[in-house]
Amino acid sequence: MSARVVRLGLRANLAQFSLLVAVNALVGGMLGQERTVLPLLAEQTFGLTGYTFLLTYVLAFGLTKATANYLAGTLSDRYGRKPVLLAGWLIAIPVPLMLIWAPSWGWVVAANVLLGVNQGLTWSTTVIMKIDLAGPARRGLAMGLNEAAGYLAVAATALATGYLAAEHGLRPAPFLLGLAYAALGLGLTVFAVRETRDHAHLEAGGRHDPHALLTDRQVLARTSLRDPALSSASQAGMVNNLNDGLAWGLFPILFAGAGLSIAQIGVLAAVYPAVWGLGQLVTGPLSDRWGRKHLITAGMLLQAAALALTAVATTFTAWLIAATLIGAGTAMVYPTLLAVIGDVAHPTWRARAVGVYRLWRDGGFAVGALLAGTVADLWGLRAAVWVVAALTAVSGLIVAIRMYETHTPAHRRDRTDERTG
Repeated sequence: MSARVVRLGLRANLAQFSLLVAVNALVGGMLGQERTVLPLLAEQTFGLTGYTFLLTYVLAFGLTKATANYLAGTLSDRYGRKPVLLAGWLIAIPVPLMLIWAPSWGWVVAANVLLGVNQGLTWSTTVIMKIDLAGPARRGLAMGLNEAAGYLAVAATALATGYLAAEHGLRPAPFLLGLAYAALGLGLTVFAVRETRDHAHLEAGGRHDPHALLTDRQVLARTSLRDPALSSASQAGMVNNLNDGLAWGLFPILFAGAGLSIAQIGVLAAVYPAVWGLGQLVTGPLSDRWGRKHLITAGMLLQAAALALTAVATTFTAWLIAATLIGAGTAMVYPTLLAVIGDVAHPTWRARAVGVYRLWRDGGFAVGALLAGTVADLWGLRAAVWVVAALTAVSGLIVAIRMYETHTPAHRRDRTDERTG
């Protein structure tokens, strides 16, 4: 049998790219099973009252996902992408079962440790694989499709679990969806997903970069601090997920305290990631045309304004508008930050740079859990939202001042690799 021809570009790799989009939707569904139900489970089933203690599950998830992101990048370069993706799905299987049977809050925290590892390994790897396949010309579009699939699945599952919980109780019905997602994701990875590391090697063959061979420590330093674009993206990613941790852990409690029903809370929990997911189908390609920097800056400032609206709102309609605006701002930022990493990082260390970026980005879950929980315990839920809104505005200004544009007109004209597909 002849060796498989490796080509770059979305058209040349459409079948495999589409499969990976579907796989990432399942990854998002695993996260979505918790969005509506778990904060309510904490209060109503386990009787948790302290916000900081309640957010321990977000903290556990954030720390383990951030670490798994970093490992996913390093292991993908060393052993290939598919084995890392497979490991992530194997770790997913016990998560919904532990949530269904949890006799104490410690079980929920343990399940979120495993969920964090699952999300870090699977989501990071699908990002890396899509960047491998797409080539340089359509990187924003590729990331928009990847993140849209994941977060639309988060939204759909959050909505579905809200209605399941309203009709059948908080357990076990909502978490049976997660069990189905894990089984399907594992099966697709085993039988249909193909390795993409050779695509990165092909792209690297045409690039002459004196800094192509970097150690893990050098990649960490460059992505975290030294390169203005990479480090600006890392801090913006962290603040963005700090927002998401706040929305995940405290918004349902804020809404419930105002008298909203479980079904209404489910709608609000779904609208934010739904707008986020759908919006990325537009913002990803736009960043390929307009560039990355200004889209990121505007998105962070829009999120800050929407969080301020959330802090002052008291009605379902006002919170619905705020959730829509937060989703729109996040859509402007999320795929564009990943495209920045793909623009700047050389293919020989790009997977590791993605891992470092996602280490910082998903560390935002942990920072958000500690910060928002502490402020909420001391001064109330609305004070926590105000603090996060201020941090988000500062993050947007850092991008405006420090980041350089990574996708210039000259880059957009360079479509040689894409045309080979």
